[in-house]
Amino acid sequence: MSFTKTSLLWNFNAARDTLKPGDTLNSSSSLVSAMGKFTMGFHIYDHNLNYSYLVVKWAASHNYAWIANRNKPILYPLGILTLDQNNTLKITHKDGEPVVLYSASETSNANNIVATLLDSGNFVLQELSFDGSPKRLVDALLPGMKLGVNHKSGHVWSISSWFTPNSAVPGAFTLDWDPEAHELKIRRRGVVYWSSGAFRNGRFKFILPDESKLRYNFSIVSNEDEDYFTYSAVDQSGISEWVLTTMGRLYDFDETIDIAQADYCYGSNTDGGCQMWDRPIDCRHAGDRFEEEKGYFNPTGSGSTATSDASNTSFSISDCKAACWKNCDCLGFNYLFDNQTGCRFWTGHWKFIKDSTGYSSSNIYFLTTKASHNHEHKRIIWIGTATAAALLTMVLCIMCCLLRRRIFLLPGENRRKIDDKELLDVKESYSSNNVNALQNDGDMGHDLRVFSYASVKAATGNFCDENKLGEGGFGPVYKGKMSMGQEIAVKRLSRCSLQGTWEFKNELILISELQHTNLVRILGFCIHGVERMLIYDGYMSPEYAMGGIFSTKSDVYSFGVLTLEIISGRKNNSFYNADRVLNIVGYAWGLWNEGAGLRLMDPTLQESFIEDQLIRCIHVGLLCVEEDAADRPTMSEVISMLTNESMSLPIPKRPAFFTSRNEVDADMSVKESEVLSGNDFSRSDIVGR
Repeated sequence: MSFTKTSLLWNFNAARDTLKPGDTLNSSSSLVSAMGKFTMGFHIYDHNLNYSYLVVKWAASHNYAWIANRNKPILYPLGILTLDQNNTLKITHKDGEPVVLYSASETSNANNIVATLLDSGNFVLQELSFDGSPKRLVDALLPGMKLGVNHKSGHVWSISSWFTPNSAVPGAFTLDWDPEAHELKIRRRGVVYWSSGAFRNGRFKFILPDESKLRYNFSIVSNEDEDYFTYSAVDQSGISEWVLTTMGRLYDFDETIDIAQADYCYGSNTDGGCQMWDRPIDCRHAGDRFEEEKGYFNPTGSGSTATSDASNTSFSISDCKAACWKNCDCLGFNYLFDNQTGCRFWTGHWKFIKDSTGYSSSNIYFLTTKASHNHEHKRIIWIGTATAAALLTMVLCIMCCLLRRRIFLLPGENRRKIDDKELLDVKESYSSNNVNALQNDGDMGHDLRVFSYASVKAATGNFCDENKLGEGGFGPVYKGKMSMGQEIAVKRLSRCSLQGTWEFKNELILISELQHTNLVRILGFCIHGVERMLIYDGYMSPEYAMGGIFSTKSDVYSFGVLTLEIISGRKNNSFYNADRVLNIVGYAWGLWNEGAGLRLMDPTLQESFIEDQLIRCIHVGLLCVEEDAADRPTMSEVISMLTNESMSLPIPKRPAFFTSRNEVDADMSVKESEVLSGNDFSRSDIVGR
């Protein structure tokens, strides 16, 4: 149901499911089925606050199974449901005759009749139930409810739509069972709009099963007493309720499953179960239909008129649609009043403009013809063709640019030979150096080493993901450890990098001269086929490793690593546990987060250290190795932090190149071959820049 609820004036404190002779149900009480699935009581809603209806609703939702007095709403709160001593079930009120739902004559003169609300949603009076009636009291079909006919009593079980989404008065559409054809049919004022088709193998032709949602079991009973259809949901834990809308659409519960779309049936099409009418409209053709959108009509010529029919408020939106369809000059329609009755029509020469701003207050139904569909189809084809042409042009341009670049940068075999010669010159210029020998700390210049591909591959564990520190614009960066214990960082240039041989050679020379060799330095390089790698000291800052960015903050990072080395008495690469290798940054960060920073201290300092000074040095060291270079202090700030003990320090953030783990082992092993003495620290010579 698509109306807004204002209040539910039901009292659940004294839940009961049965009315006995003499019992009453008023606006402040209710019935609740045994398992609590359904409730029954009087209800009002905002579009007609003075009137109430006796309804049965799902307890777990706002949907209604059926309404008893759809044609005769009662002034609130005067209605009272009564089962009197004469076995008559009726709604009494002060302003008129009672609404008799069932009388004693309809119950075969049975005695001691009770009325019970079942967990199926049926309200059973002895053997007679409200799951259907000749008055068509419902617009929803619940599992187990009947659609069909009782041949003995003449009762017809069917459901009818609401007059408007906010008026429970029976509307234009009905859903019933055709006992002769054994088909479900949706009719509008007696004219068949939709048929379910033949029932075979447990399914109807035009109720197609959706493997993910639409799961029903159908049952058909046909004998001399009655012919009827029922359904049940395979998933008994969920809520199923077939609802027939004011426009003829049949859906299940939350509008996500369509059972039938009679609102798309116009008497001239047969798709989806739609039926041909005996007298189709000559000016309408297959493919013509009304669409609902927010927008407005704009006149395109003389003779354009907008007319309103305010004389007949019994016209629903469905009646407006039927009237507009029969008028060959009608291009669109809408309801006239706020309660969605009356009609407004647009005839003549109009063009519908869709509103993309959302300012339109209501939707308008406008006619789309087969010609307009063809035009739209052609427009889509044109747009698709234009898009494909544009993409093809773009691809061709990119290919031309790449080809031109290749011709410009690599003019044939000559350019390739030049590159090969330059690479050979680079290797030969440094080949006299021992590949495994490392430059002594403190030396200046660019005495770079040529590393073999095998040694770099072994140091990085075959470039495994566990050793991958990250990836920048020029390629991935790996951590590694040489056979002699030296920790290195390897920048492996991407094969599609724009850095050429000339740029590669210049970086080798310029970076080696630019950086202080006691701190961040480039150790050498490796050229192997198309592979080009730069080998850096393990103190390399992350912004340079990832993006090739060098600044004064890069040396600050290296200073922080050295500070932590001095405090711990260990080299950067001497920390490991059973799970993985750790550098000193990760080890110090883990202890700091556990509040155990003092455990980083070299045991040889046990007798001579000052605790506050040691903690401050660790604090400053962690500030220097933060991941974001902008967060690191400058060297002048570092000096102030170390000399001014009253100066407050910021909280360190997560450092770069930190390897996370579950816990920090305070007793991490140190390789016996690398137990350090004072001579094993990296030596720093103060040299003016």
